[in-house]
Amino acid sequence: MVARGTVVLAEFSAATTNANATARQLLERKAGGGTGNNDHDSNMSYSHDRYIFHVKKTDGLTVVCMADDSAGRRIPFAFLEDIHQRFVRTYGRAIHSAPAYAMNDEFSRILSQQMDHYNNDPNADRINRLKGEMSQVRVAMIDNINKVLERGDRLALLVDKTTTLQGNTFRFRRQSRRLRNDMWWRNVKLTFTLVSILVTIVYVLIAFLCHGPLLRSCLK
Repeated sequence: MVARGTVVLAEFSAATTNANATARQLLERKAGGGTGNNDHDSNMSYSHDRYIFHVKKTDGLTVVCMADDSAGRRIPFAFLEDIHQRFVRTYGRAIHSAPAYAMNDEFSRILSQQMDHYNNDPNADRINRLKGEMSQVRVAMIDNINKVLERGDRLALLVDKTTTLQGNTFRFRRQSRRLRNDMWWRNVKLTFTLVSILVTIVYVLIAFLCHGPLLRSCLK
């Protein structure tokens, strides 16, 4: 489900459940002050029966999906980030004024396609994809080493194959480290934004109490 506040713009359900009603309750809860932090971007997960509802709020747009508990959090939030980017890229400024279900006919098909992709394609999860690539490299190199030993080739060739395996291992570690760094920087940016907003609010309150932005009445 993709919504602006409590206005649902597009939704799709692959099964007959009460998920839509529960998702709308979550939208009303976030819009109505249930979390106390509704003006800020956030990623939240809520347990309901044997399912987990994952909610991503970014720039006033809320994306919700329901998943089994076994799906964890990484893949559902990767799905929500993908849906958010596709929605913003497709509709742009129209998001801010569109009526309810204005994008449903077109975007519900995209929701269906991406749900199938993240449910069934192992390449949808970047970390699992890297692990799979590394596993394939390891199997291929072991097979090549066995062939070298069977043919009695020179030891230098075996060393070259081992060096290649080490290079692929280093590439995998570097990609994993880059992913961790990206996640860390994202958290730093979010923290900086929250601190900036808090400082601005405090300054406005002080300026109001001191009768002006220069705080003259308080500095006398």
